[in-house]
Amino acid sequence: MVLKCYNYDIVCQEVPGEISLALNISGCPNHCKGCHSPWLWKDEGVVIDERFLGLLINKYSSAITCICFMGGDRDTAEINNLAEFIKKNYKSIKVAWYSGLELIPKSVNLLFFDYIKIGPYIEEKGGLDSKTTNQKFFKVLSDGSLEHLPFYK
Repeated sequence: MVLKCYNYDIVCQEVPGEISLALNISGCPNHCKGCHSPWLWKDEGVVIDERFLGLLINKYSSAITCICFMGGDRDTAEINNLAEFIKKNYKSIKVAWYSGLELIPKSVNLLFFDYIKIGPYIEEKGGLDSKTTNQKFFKVLSDGSLEHLPFYK
């Protein structure tokens, strides 16, 4: 299976303290009620591969500190492969992944990530900026363990 990038943007709120190139990945299998991006349910966009990532990173490397994959839940092994590519080839770039999954899949090597958000969006509970959210945002420590970071203010 291939992952596709619907669009991307440079953002400052997804990962605290980082200027992230956020890649919105299409083909989301979660279809959360109240989703802010239902257009990402469709499978459309540019295939995300090492060449595509390399071009983006080289283009924006002077402006960003992090790549943030927004989605990709339908092929977590490929998210892992892309994160590994970044970590091995762009040592100064951090890697984040926003997933709607309840748990981090075993196919994911945490050492290829710096931040991971998990949890489906549940409208009544709100997003990461809500004190009642079910979503969790983690910093991955150098030993592969996770430090929970409260996101709300």
